Amino acid sequence: WGVIEWLAQWLNPVFRFMGLPGSSAVLFLSGAAAGTYAGIAAMMSIPLTLRQATIIGLMILICHALPMECAVNRKTGSSFWGMAALRFFMAFVCAFYMNQILPDMPQAYLYMGAPADSGIQQVLLTWVISQAKMSVMIFCIIMALMVIQRLLEAFHLLAPISSFLSPLMRAFGLPPKASYMWLVGNVLGISYGSAVMLEMEEKGLIDRSEANDVNYHLVMSHSLLEDTIVLALTGVSVFWIITTRLLFAILVVWVRRFLTRIVSS
Repeated sequence: WGVIEWLAQWLNPVFRFMGLPGSSAVLFLSGAAAGTYAGIAAMMSIPLTLRQATIIGLMILICHALPMECAVNRKTGSSFWGMAALRFFMAFVCAFYMNQILPDMPQAYLYMGAPADSGIQQVLLTWVISQAKMSVMIFCIIMALMVIQRLLEAFHLLAPISSFLSPLMRAFGLPPKASYMWLVGNVLGISYGSAVMLEMEEKGLIDRSEANDVNYHLVMSHSLLEDTIVLALTGVSVFWIITTRLLFAILVVWVRRFLTRIVSS
């Protein structure tokens, strides 16, 4: 019905600074409102190059499911609107950065949409088939992750792994005892990570200020396992996604610590 073309006309001046067509705003907003899978499913409905898919995929991973995940952050001591604003802003910052460093990737991204001249019946049929394929892929990924989670719990591996990672927390600008929360958040996501934070707060193992510090890192770099696997299976480079998310997660924490120190002095 031409809605995407109309949006692209108005949004193209903004998104071109990230190397993206204006129509990609629909993909970004889908992910921000509904979640990662909604954003990725939308990505497959618009013809993109692999380079464009990498950039918009990164934006979705940083800024997805804002209503739910920011509400979870609030339970552990962070501001709902502060987390939402940070993620929205940093999604654009990271996309601009990625556009400057990414090499040319002219190959086409995985496309499941109908041809532009298709009728409504063909569009609906293509949509049903593409969603069925996407659903099967998501089901397999989630089942595999649940098996990994159960194995980690059954063999009590999370605790020793988090202890090993304690020195790394200092480089991240986080308290050493945050390693377990960081590990859970990056393996299983913000919801699980926040559940661990709440439990540790109740036991007095970490205070609300420290939990807030961890949230600033996790909103930039969480669910690295699941989110990265999903995008990798559609053809996006794992290297660019992981390194960029970790880099800006570290920068966000250290810049915040620096600004806090200046204000307090």
